[in-house]
Amino acid sequence: QVQLVESGGGLVQAGGSLRLSCAASGRTFSSYTMAWFRQAPGKEREFVAAISWSGGSTYYADSVKGRFTISRDNAKETNWLQMNSLKPEDTAVYYCAAKYYMGNIRVRDTLENEYGYWGQGTQVTVSS
Repeated sequence: QVQLVESGGGLVQAGGSLRLSCAASGRTFSSYTMAWFRQAPGKEREFVAAISWSGGSTYYADSVKGRFTISRDNAKETNWLQMNSLKPEDTAVYYCAAKYYMGNIRVRDTLENEYGYWGQGTQVTVSS
């Protein structure tokens, strides 16, 4: 089992920045591909970003490309989502997810049902 705990959400004005953290425990963190998804009110959960087990491969949703950066530190068993130039449409509950996979990021790694471990979510609200 892998336990994931997100933190760092909050209220920010449009154009501002937030850094989300996802602390993992329970299994060898370095064996897992990590991702962030988000769910806005009334909408389905959607993919945001993913990072490979080594950190050498990343993938972003078009809506956040160039504004968000995913990173990880296997020694600290933590990954982060740095969010810059935030927009009101980024408002959502952000979820950290993990899957056991040691390879480069593939398109299938953007799919919610590929991930077996999830955090409880952290709210991000961007005001206009």
